[in-house]
Amino acid sequence: MKKTKAEILSMIETLKGLKTENMYLNDFFHTWKETDDEINAVFEVAEILRAMRENNISTKVFDSGLGISVFRDNSTRTRFSFASACNLLGLEVQDLDEKVSQIAHGETVRETANMVSFMADVIGIRDDMYIGKGHTYMKTVSEAVQEGYNDGVLEQRPTLVNLQCDIDHPTQSMADMLHVINYFGGVENLKGKKIAMTWAYSPSYGKPLSVPQGIIGLFSRFGMDVVLAHPEGYDIMGDVIEVAKENAAKSGGSFKIANTMEEAFKDADIVYPKSWAPYAVMEERTKLVGEGKFDELKDLEKRCLENNAKFKNWTCTEELMKTTKDGKALYMHCLPADISGLSCKEGEVDQSVFDRYLVPLYKEASYKPYIIAAMIFLAKFKDPSGKLTQLLDDAKPRIK
Repeated sequence: MKKTKAEILSMIETLKGLKTENMYLNDFFHTWKETDDEINAVFEVAEILRAMRENNISTKVFDSGLGISVFRDNSTRTRFSFASACNLLGLEVQDLDEKVSQIAHGETVRETANMVSFMADVIGIRDDMYIGKGHTYMKTVSEAVQEGYNDGVLEQRPTLVNLQCDIDHPTQSMADMLHVINYFGGVENLKGKKIAMTWAYSPSYGKPLSVPQGIIGLFSRFGMDVVLAHPEGYDIMGDVIEVAKENAAKSGGSFKIANTMEEAFKDADIVYPKSWAPYAVMEERTKLVGEGKFDELKDLEKRCLENNAKFKNWTCTEELMKTTKDGKALYMHCLPADISGLSCKEGEVDQSVFDRYLVPLYKEASYKPYIIAAMIFLAKFKDPSGKLTQLLDDAKPRIK
């Protein structure tokens, strides 16, 4: 149901009471680096932008400018979400293809960052496959454009948005959380809800750690009972485990690690079965790639797939779903899922479960463009509530 102008104004009033000054002209790297007010502001702005679009109100706050996208890993949802977010705000998108740029000829990260940023307002980067590399690359780009701005090379300092790194996937976890908030009828209804973030079997190798890390790093802030489950040896980063523990203690929720999918699913309100590679494997993979040992890399992949195959019973079945809260837990996935009997012989989830949750899964994904747009918006306007009020008052039609 479309929100009324009065309802949108009420959301803007809520935003006005949140402290967002440190987001202005700043980057968005990891959710746990942001304050509660800043996290809530992203949710609030995302909902306001969505409400305005649904009411045919233009949210184009830029008359010109570029959004630069850098995808060092394959992407469908995040790539189009970034493009949609930029377009929603009035920015054009240019994808930086490193294979056909001067980067292939040895151009440095610092040089590239400045060369593509002359009229850029935002840079979105996805670099998630190698431990210790993705976030480091993003920080290097951020420092380079700050230098370029300080030296008068760039007229404006483009904001950097983490579209997924080796540590966190903030646009995904925040889109997931906004979906959960709406599904359960408000953030006030999340306290005590149990979410099972579990490893699940996949016939493929080397899926990033950033989704499970992003989920436990964010959902633990809302007083929820967060359970991380995985087979022995499929650990994630210890630093993020500590973040989840600290968040849970502060929010009045809980965080625990389970050894079985059955324990995690029991009485869960939300289940998120998703494959990832063990942290130790990702570390080894990064080292081998860096040393150019590609034959050994093939051996590592073979060993990893053989180990995965020992845990084919780690899959989301109808039987497991019946053990959740009233047998009706919300099933979530960042997509694409490995669907048993459809996209693969054996995978993360049974086809019947996946098909039953298809509409909620699409709704889950639909929040991401607005989350990204909100991150950009809050970095570009010192008085975001004032700018949103102006947009609402002007009420320029998106479709004339």
